[in-house]
Amino acid sequence: MIVVMAPNATAQQRETVMGKVKDLGLQPHVIEGVARTVIGLVGDKTGLSLGFLETLPGVEKAVPIMAPYKLASKDTKQEPTRVRVGDVEIGGEQLVVMAGPCAVESEEQLLSAASSCAAAGAQILRGGAFKPRTSPYSFQGLADHGLKLLAEVAKETGMSVVTEVIRAEDVELVGRYADMYQIGARNMQNFALLKEVGRARKPVLLKRGLSATVEEWLMAAEYILSEGNYQVVLCERGIRTFETATRNTLDLSAVPVVQAQSHLPIVVDPSHGTGHWRYVAAMSKAAVAAGADGLIVEVHPDPDSAVSDGSQSLRPEKFRKLMEQLQVLAPACGRRL
Repeated sequence: MIVVMAPNATAQQRETVMGKVKDLGLQPHVIEGVARTVIGLVGDKTGLSLGFLETLPGVEKAVPIMAPYKLASKDTKQEPTRVRVGDVEIGGEQLVVMAGPCAVESEEQLLSAASSCAAAGAQILRGGAFKPRTSPYSFQGLADHGLKLLAEVAKETGMSVVTEVIRAEDVELVGRYADMYQIGARNMQNFALLKEVGRARKPVLLKRGLSATVEEWLMAAEYILSEGNYQVVLCERGIRTFETATRNTLDLSAVPVVQAQSHLPIVVDPSHGTGHWRYVAAMSKAAVAAGADGLIVEVHPDPDSAVSDGSQSLRPEKFRKLMEQLQVLAPACGRRL
């Protein structure tokens, strides 16, 4: 349920409404819109009447939200949410590109990748310091040292950092070095982790689970929002289907579907979505045409020697060419790069 405050409602009236709903055992979430302030109510609403809420001073109306994801629903907030990461805003007119290697391997490798990505126009550096891998024998990341390298290289290249956090215990540590947490596909329903990044009040990139429906994905976002962190960006990275020609099936229809159902911004990962560098540029352009707010692309200076996902990583020259093509495409899609 949401309580829509009247345009001329005072701060005191809003506080009164919040006090009343807290007395009823509900948790209020204030969402500031362009024309209206909305208070989302989370909790057991048994016995709560719309009529009672609408009698409170400053209340325009009370509206039940039918979607199970209350705070992520477009019924709660009509205008798109914009999430600021460093100097860039995801969800606005600007097309935001995150780029870098799958895993941080060394200072030389990371600096080479970051420098080329920044020169081509990428705004946010991606790179994994912690790597959850299918095999326990695969490279698991440089951990703390990798985080420090990310922060140092990002500062040198003028970029912000997004990196994956895989355990609730590591949220504080990762937050010291990163501007944005990434929740990987395998952790989309790690509810303890979702709650912890929700309490951390730092932007979160939430990847879709390997076989998750859009509703399950939005419900995962709801865990973060319900802790008071409204800085959530969804990431479509492909889902598991019967098709084996690509690593995953990149579900670009999820972009307009999410935008119809939620106010949260959405970016697309064509690298994991296809699993092969040859298809990354085409699917990047298709994602922009579908309405995505941004891209997250894997770039490596020497993919043949990469310790993780080299086959799906673009070489710097290929990434530069892609960015040049996006410069032409973005304005046709109502975006700027």
